[in-house]
Amino acid sequence: MRSVDVAGFIGNHGLWTEAQYAALGQMRRVVDELGIEMVRFAFVDQHGIVRSKTIARGALTGALKNGVTAPSSLLLKDTSGQSVFAVFSSETGVGVPGFRGAGDIVLVPDPTTFRVLPWAPRTGWMLCDLYFPTGAPVPFCTRTILRNELVALASRGYSMTVGAELEFHVFRAAGEPLADDNLSVPGRPGASMAVAPTTRGSQLLHEASLDEMQPLVDALYRGLTLLDLPLRSIELEFGPSQFEITMDAAGAAETADAIILCRSAVRSIAASLGYHATFMARPQGAQGASTGWHLHQSLADLHTGESVFMPEEPGSTISPLAQSYLAGLLAHAAAAAAFTTPTVNGYKRYQPNSLAPDRIAWGVDNKGAMIRVVGGMGDPATRLENRSGEPAANPYLYIASQLIAGMDGVDRALTPPEPTTDPYSADAAALPATLGEAVDALVADAVFGEALSTTVVEWYATIKRAEFGRYLRHVSDWEQREYIGIF
Repeated sequence: MRSVDVAGFIGNHGLWTEAQYAALGQMRRVVDELGIEMVRFAFVDQHGIVRSKTIARGALTGALKNGVTAPSSLLLKDTSGQSVFAVFSSETGVGVPGFRGAGDIVLVPDPTTFRVLPWAPRTGWMLCDLYFPTGAPVPFCTRTILRNELVALASRGYSMTVGAELEFHVFRAAGEPLADDNLSVPGRPGASMAVAPTTRGSQLLHEASLDEMQPLVDALYRGLTLLDLPLRSIELEFGPSQFEITMDAAGAAETADAIILCRSAVRSIAASLGYHATFMARPQGAQGASTGWHLHQSLADLHTGESVFMPEEPGSTISPLAQSYLAGLLAHAAAAAAFTTPTVNGYKRYQPNSLAPDRIAWGVDNKGAMIRVVGGMGDPATRLENRSGEPAANPYLYIASQLIAGMDGVDRALTPPEPTTDPYSADAAALPATLGEAVDALVADAVFGEALSTTVVEWYATIKRAEFGRYLRHVSDWEQREYIGIF
């Protein structure tokens, strides 16, 4: 592979840091030594879904100088692929120029994220940030949204550490060929795939059941470690076909990137063995066991690296700053739910006595509360665990929502209520019951509007309202079974 200079779109607009140029040199050596033939230029859309273009080796030099283009309309679609803005009209309703006619945006690769994919022969992969052809950043690039919040946090002298616990289901794929009724069109997904369970469930951390899935466990371990992901554990969860992966805590930006790659890896590795892995919160066939994404978060002094959440007073669970941060998470929980739980299905997880929260409360080492406080005096790993998120959430928006809410609590020196010891009976406001309620709360929350801009909030709300509206218009199998025989 030929060397890449600083000219072209990326160099002319100064879009790379010194670290990215250094990573580019290492990437070139890996490409040459391993004989990489293709590299996927990937970006994460508003839903947390990975979109990519595969660039052939011969075209890689040009792509690393100029990026690659993709239709801007990909940022204007709901989860069915249906555009919810009038991109072919003079008034698109998007709120910013650059989207009329579904014109192109530029995917600018980040060489620090380069990986060789274990499941795709001679194929590399990189995350990209999104820019307009003018060189201006696209305001709807969720990776950039998180980084902007982290820059603001750093200006105040803090860094953010995030740890992730991702639950998911693994089913046996039926292997049926695609038929006409399986095909999707925008606004109307096809029939769901036929799947069967892999484990019996009801036995948390049951070793013998995990042994039965050892080929998958082995493949996940090999694949995730080859990708340099900070894998900590692979566990059998309580529900049938339910698993969990935990990763070591790291910087917020690095963890968000790792979540994206981890989810793609789990699905691809499972598929290679005839399984279907899904991060949908409550799929049919799960027998009531929902999956969550428990997000551990803490702040540290940017210069010393010491935790600012760890208490110094005897008898205190967290520091005064962490208390205010916690109070901010509670105050904005309804609005943040649009990001922590961005699907219709995720709200069916908020049920009592389910290890998922159903109301906006916190507790000390209590796994039924929305926020679980872990640690204490002398423990540098003191942190807050938000248990309201679903594993399908866009990690950049999920983490950014926590920063926005928590730091507003710090700015206003908010005080949290007393911790609950009975989270499913606590006198506390309920979490939003639907995606529609959460989006309404987001739009009404001035703090999110100021932090993200009203343009970004309205863009996201428009897309999610369209998704929720389609759900409300759909006649479910429950309605059919409940009413057709008696009315």
